[in-house]
Amino acid sequence: MNDLNDNIGTGETTSLKDYINLIRNNILPVTIITLTVLLVAIIYALNSINIYKATTSMKISKPQGSVLENAIMPGLQGFTDDRFIATEIEIMKSYNIRSSTARALIDSFKTISSPDSFYIILNRKTLSNNGKSKLLSIEKIAKKLKTDVDIKQKRGIDIIDISAESPSPYEAALIANSYANAYNHFNLEENRNQLTIVKNFLSKQSKEKQVELIQAEDTLSRFQAKGGIIALGEQAKAMIKQLSNFEAQRDAAKISLAASDKVLKSLKTELANQNPKIVAYLDKIASESYFKALQESLARLEVNKDLALADKSQSINKTVIIKKYNEKIQALKGQLNLKIDLYKASIFATSPEEIKDLTKKILSEEVNNKSLQIQVYELNLLVIQYESKFNKLPKTSIELARLERKREAAEKLYSLLEEKYQEAVINEQSQPGNVIIVDHARRPNLPSKPNRKLIVIIGLILGLGLSFGYVFIKNYFDTTIKTPEDIQNRNINLLSWIPLIPGLVNGSKDYEFIVAKKPDAAPSEAFRALRTRIQLSKIGTDALKTILVTSSTPLEGKTTVCVNLAGTFAQSNKKTLIIDCDLRKPRVHAVFGSQRFPGLVDYFFKQATLEEITRNTDVPNLSYITTGTIPPNPAETIDSEIMRSFLSEMRSSYDLVILDSAPLIAVTDSEILATMVDASVLVVSAEETEIELMENAIQLLKRDKSSFIGVVLNKFAYKSGYGSYYKYYYYYSRPSNGKKHGKASTEKS
Repeated sequence: MNDLNDNIGTGETTSLKDYINLIRNNILPVTIITLTVLLVAIIYALNSINIYKATTSMKISKPQGSVLENAIMPGLQGFTDDRFIATEIEIMKSYNIRSSTARALIDSFKTISSPDSFYIILNRKTLSNNGKSKLLSIEKIAKKLKTDVDIKQKRGIDIIDISAESPSPYEAALIANSYANAYNHFNLEENRNQLTIVKNFLSKQSKEKQVELIQAEDTLSRFQAKGGIIALGEQAKAMIKQLSNFEAQRDAAKISLAASDKVLKSLKTELANQNPKIVAYLDKIASESYFKALQESLARLEVNKDLALADKSQSINKTVIIKKYNEKIQALKGQLNLKIDLYKASIFATSPEEIKDLTKKILSEEVNNKSLQIQVYELNLLVIQYESKFNKLPKTSIELARLERKREAAEKLYSLLEEKYQEAVINEQSQPGNVIIVDHARRPNLPSKPNRKLIVIIGLILGLGLSFGYVFIKNYFDTTIKTPEDIQNRNINLLSWIPLIPGLVNGSKDYEFIVAKKPDAAPSEAFRALRTRIQLSKIGTDALKTILVTSSTPLEGKTTVCVNLAGTFAQSNKKTLIIDCDLRKPRVHAVFGSQRFPGLVDYFFKQATLEEITRNTDVPNLSYITTGTIPPNPAETIDSEIMRSFLSEMRSSYDLVILDSAPLIAVTDSEILATMVDASVLVVSAEETEIELMENAIQLLKRDKSSFIGVVLNKFAYKSGYGSYYKYYYYYSRPSNGKKHGKASTEKS
């Protein structure tokens, strides 16, 4: 319905009825496209593999601990929590976690060895030698997990769901749980990273000192066996014990300092990769004199406290002394923490969450590292002091005392290291992660997709959308005339529209003169409506006696319209004549089943008389004149004085003279005849005639003498509202009791 397109350009409103008529006029392609897409959707839904979905829920909280981790601005806490969760989700999506999950899935497959329970980790396109599906590589499984695993945070809370999809319900649950376990293990390792560094370092040192202890004991045993046992005095034993104790503490402090250096180096390297400026700032803080003085004072108090505990000579109550040391130590720690708080506020004001965490750890480790340095220094001074006393022992016992001192120092150092190692192991194992698996994935009983009903519904909607789109696009680019509105919307007078004649559609010519063969048919009534409109187009007895019927292009049905229109005039008791003025491709003789010779041209050249060329039909009052011999110059023949005289003679002899002429666009014959007749009628064909050609033809008919009275729409396949006209017509015209009622002349405008 081209008026939909025209209304867009003219500003007219397209009604819902226009759209409905457009769909109804194209109901066949709409039905075919819709049913095709719907059938494809049904086949897809029936053949789709069931996909099962399993979900593991985890609670992730921010690591909490010292005062350094308190929020500087509580109002931003929610925002930083969301950033923390978003960061953890990205870590979960990393290749490291996916590859760990892939390894766990492969181990599970090897343990279970049930291919029916797995799908994603198998390559079902390639079979192994035993005819079973091959396992995919870790890289390929990790790549598939990126698309088959969905990780998202529950809105407003610190719960993360890890959902896995697979055609196997067992595999879906296994993937979700394995993924959660892989991340949980990774998170735990990250939280224990510093403790693990210390533990591994202490383990190595402990083994080395154990070897040194064994060597010292062997050396002492060999010396005693060789030179005989020499007893040491009580004073020498006490001195050796104190010296070895201080040496062991010093060496233990050195080892702790080395472990602290490793941890500090690791943290600073990680921080330098993110923000090198903060590393330099922290180094500046660590070297600040006030900060350094507090640490030195604190370390000396710790060493003096250890000396007081080790001194056996004092007779006063050691509890009072230790209490005083503890009070002083706590006071200095308070001052140190206050200083750290000030640094923390200046560093953390605008730092991202990841940098804050690293900075907190580095500050804590810097304090510990400086304290260990001072302890090593102070203990080393004590060892030097006691060594000077040790060297004053008698020469006879000094070698034995030296070996005994070395053995005892090695024994105490090994004991201290073993004790610290065990503490490190306990601390590492007791260090919790910040991940809690709230709900493990369970094997789903029902598939999560495909939603077959939804697929079918979408297929139906898509089919309708595609079919409607096809219709509207086809209508948009199709510029042919389709409905009477296409003519009326261009302010062109529509005389009538003629429905398709069934016999002509099937290729038969028997019903071309349908008003005579089937006067009760719907097309016959349409031709009678056309007759009435033509009669009413001009007022006066002699105003309308010669009528030209033409078309814009060939094969639009002008001859059929001409013959049937003449038949309706004859049936109304008007003496009517049809003249075939198409001197190029005449057809009137074929409609009536007669010879073309003699005809109009033969009469012009005096080869036949008027009586010889005028032929009567089976319809009373209806005669016709064929073309006869086709002349070499049709336009000149028509545009002649003899043609004008002939038309004038026929006008006085008949009530109606109807001329069938050649198409307007092809030749100028009809354009010439239009100046000789009382009225011109243009025939256009539905679904065939281009709108532009129709408008050009009308302009040609109106060029000189305004004889044009309107357009006839031929071959119109009436539907929807257009069929109501014929419904009422048949109601009044059908036979009843063997008699036929009078025919209504109801007409469709």
